[in-house]
Amino acid sequence: MALPRLRTVVLVSGAALLTRRALKRRIARSPLWPLPALPEPVSGHSKRRATAVRKLLITGRTEVAEGVVQLRLEGPGLPPWSPGAHLDLVLPSGLVRQYSLCGDPADTDAYTVATRLVADGRGGSREVHEQLQEGLEVEVRGPRNRFPLTGAPGYVFVVGGIGITPVLPMLRSLAASGAEWRLLYGGRSRASMPFLEEIGKLGADGDRVTVVAQDEAGHPDVAGALADLAPGTAVYCCGPEPLMAAATAALPEGCTLHLEPFSAAPGGTAGAAAGSGAFEVELRRSGRTVPVAAGQSVLAAVRAELPYVSYSCEQGFCGTCQQRVLEGEIDHRDELLTDDERGDSMLICVSRCRGGRLVLDL
Repeated sequence: MALPRLRTVVLVSGAALLTRRALKRRIARSPLWPLPALPEPVSGHSKRRATAVRKLLITGRTEVAEGVVQLRLEGPGLPPWSPGAHLDLVLPSGLVRQYSLCGDPADTDAYTVATRLVADGRGGSREVHEQLQEGLEVEVRGPRNRFPLTGAPGYVFVVGGIGITPVLPMLRSLAASGAEWRLLYGGRSRASMPFLEEIGKLGADGDRVTVVAQDEAGHPDVAGALADLAPGTAVYCCGPEPLMAAATAALPEGCTLHLEPFSAAPGGTAGAAAGSGAFEVELRRSGRTVPVAAGQSVLAAVRAELPYVSYSCEQGFCGTCQQRVLEGEIDHRDELLTDDERGDSMLICVSRCRGGRLVLDL
């Protein structure tokens, strides 16, 4: 009698073990099981961008100009990047800020970023300067590139201050390839302008670089720098809004303009989330529906239910809060998404619904 009973116990235990393993696999495929499994989620990003959150170690911290700190962030298996790309840094407070990669794309063991302290800013740069020290870990997402270096017969760069960070890897690449390029680099003072020495070396073989320190010579002559450009020249501008407005106004016919803003333009999308009717948003993966009031952003309504949803600028230009839309007509109010991305995603900090209901992949 003992042998049949032992055989029964073994069979039952084996069946239970197989059932548990099958259940774990089923839950892994659909965390809301027994609800139907949905396609692979891409919430918070377009289907073409790197989104994995990873922890990197701060192995270097250098002051590269007055008020500008450069950080070296090391970690294994880092995704590749190209000039113009940036990282999302998740700061210890939970703030998310974007910083351009200014190192060498060939360095696969580390990312390098630099940030200027903005005393009257929203707190991100102060946190970087005061809290991020060598030996600490920081979470990052990305890299992403919305300011890529495109092919052109020649290039002109118009840069203000810390706007040199996404441009520096471009200059290195163009100098190495022998391409035609020129740089107009402005700042408050030479002491406050990072990477001046390296830029001087990159442009040493010709009259390529013009440095204009405001305390010496006033504001840079953007119109003069863009006068008489050959058709097809690519103009890249990164800096404060007045600098980009000047580049836009002075762009010659037949040239292309590529902009990387520090912030939303005055009168742009800041506050654009308000001023339209109320609607509701279904969070499909969470199984919740939240009301969005007429004067409330989708971001604010969603974060009341899902506090972990990331955001940064709240003005529709950084892309941190981008979410996939499963159903509903979107009222796009951002300055960032491409036409392709607008087909199935939105920036929930500013954009809204044209009807009564949206469904997000959250």
